[in-house]
Amino acid sequence: MNQSEEEKGTELPYALRDKRELKREESFNFGCHPGLACFTDCCADVNIILTPVDVLRLSRRKEMSTGDFLRKHTLTLFTKDLNLPVVVLRMNDDEKKKCPFVDDGGCSVYEDRPWSCRMYPLGMALPPARAGEEPEPIFFLFEDDFCHGDREETQWTVESWRENQGVTEREELESGYRELVVHPWFIGGRQLDAKRMNMFYTACYDLDSFRRFVFDTTFLKRFELEESVTEEMRQNDEDLLRFAFRWLHFALFGEPTMTVREDARPDGGAGNREAKDQEE
Repeated sequence: MNQSEEEKGTELPYALRDKRELKREESFNFGCHPGLACFTDCCADVNIILTPVDVLRLSRRKEMSTGDFLRKHTLTLFTKDLNLPVVVLRMNDDEKKKCPFVDDGGCSVYEDRPWSCRMYPLGMALPPARAGEEPEPIFFLFEDDFCHGDREETQWTVESWRENQGVTEREELESGYRELVVHPWFIGGRQLDAKRMNMFYTACYDLDSFRRFVFDTTFLKRFELEESVTEEMRQNDEDLLRFAFRWLHFALFGEPTMTVREDARPDGGAGNREAKDQEE
């Protein structure tokens, strides 16, 4: 069933509701460089939402643990509809409220800049989950008065811009997070309780705490995991993040993405406690 424009508009994030929708094949002009009078103006007084990949890469760039990075450089909000934790970058506490990683020379973490910074001047929204439907992203074009980038001659499409900015290179990891956020479990307004909210936050964002949960507890004795998977998680942060998403499908939604060892199952193999709790 097709949605009316009014219905679709009310489902969009507030920041995108007055923006022009851009089809994948449509072109737009844009360029950004120090020669523009507006250079870095978009890096101040703005909510920069961080994905789990952003938090991981920025924390490593700053040689910090994920927990320390979250405490020093982020604020945690909650979405209105799903009540999920949303992590935003903490701006400087000054008049301009500028990004702490931007100076007169531009972005000091450019190679590891956040997803939303890579996307600008594009925005993207995912429709709410619907039974039996795979949500297709909707793209929008920001046409901010302060930005002179649209006066540049270079033309882009949605896909060529995403490729140029390194967004598609991160797509597989980012999509693992988005699958959780728009999961069909949330259809009808279902919400996570406080325990599962904390589980979501830790596994997605505080990866170093999640690592301790996996390797410094009885976790590996309770679940059947291939030795190669375990070793990959020990050696590679991004493999551990992939596993965190896999774990959350099991722990939050009761999906069979994990297998409990026979000798660890309660009541002689009557099933896993996490999935039971979720069903209740």
